Amino acid sequence: MSLTGTPLFHLLIAATIVCVAATIMFCSRVKGPRPLRWLVRLVMILLCQLTAICVVAVRINNDYGLYASWNDLMGRDTQTAAMPGPAADRAEFTHSTTGVQQTYFRGKQSKLSGQVIVWTPPQYDQPRYRHDRFPVVLLLHGVPGSPESWVDQGGMPQDFRQLMKAGTTHPFILAMPVIDPGGINTDCTNQAGTNVGTWLARDVPHLLGHAFRTLPGSKSWAVMGFSTGGFCAARLPLAYPKVFGTGAALDPDPLTGDPDVITNPQVRKRTSPTHMVAHTTAPVNLFLATSAQDRFSPPRCLQQFTKAAAGTRVRTQTMVLPTGGHNYNTWARLYPAAFAFLSRHTTAPKQ
Repeated sequence: MSLTGTPLFHLLIAATIVCVAATIMFCSRVKGPRPLRWLVRLVMILLCQLTAICVVAVRINNDYGLYASWNDLMGRDTQTAAMPGPAADRAEFTHSTTGVQQTYFRGKQSKLSGQVIVWTPPQYDQPRYRHDRFPVVLLLHGVPGSPESWVDQGGMPQDFRQLMKAGTTHPFILAMPVIDPGGINTDCTNQAGTNVGTWLARDVPHLLGHAFRTLPGSKSWAVMGFSTGGFCAARLPLAYPKVFGTGAALDPDPLTGDPDVITNPQVRKRTSPTHMVAHTTAPVNLFLATSAQDRFSPPRCLQQFTKAAAGTRVRTQTMVLPTGGHNYNTWARLYPAAFAFLSRHTTAPKQ
């Protein structure tokens, strides 16, 4: 059974109810010597507490995507740690029951390897679109987290299907790459030989362009992310404007940089979105959103960023929800506005 998702959560709730009910019914009926009776009662109480704690822990993990699998929880997840892998032109995509495809490959330029999950819209396989190419949105997960976070907790691609049906967005190819290959987080920058920026802006687009009918040019490529992925969604269009013309940052980490990720203050400042936006000449479009209650992504950080962007060619739109924490429920509430923004500033499918 998967560590993430609702089956395990519901099973633990049921186990908690059973343990509490059994304790109430049988605690006074335990027979045997007094020390044994006390020991059995203590075990019953501990089981009630343990199952209740597990319910809370699994709920927190589902909300924040802290661990993506049992191997990840136990420290045995080596999928992204193994840098060797097939080249993009030899990467094989496998299909899952959720309608997504996934692969593992090694980037030619970054020399990094990792997982990429891809979903193509229904139109992609329809006869009337058989010669059309499609715009692409890279969906960037948080750290800790994984590409599966978008599928298991982020509601993708189901939520995006509903937005297409409502007519608020045009079809996109959704691609979910790992943003910390090998488990090394660099805030999507190139640091000390770990070239995550190159991985996301060069190698992943090369893979997608080789394997799918994608539209060329920055007008057709966008990024969207939450938390650390939101930081990256604000940064990548500024760092690689010829690749990504648009970004949507949902509850991004503070856009001045994280001292725990990049310890050198000069490097951290130079690579931070707030510094970069004040010095760019690129005409990119950025959507930034958070909630008034999110202490991990305070609205003042967005205000600081938009102030730095004033007078540049960067066009920004901000949104601050009155309520909501740093979790998937808040991010899902931002999907309609975010995808509408991406749709307005990207090219629709065409030949």
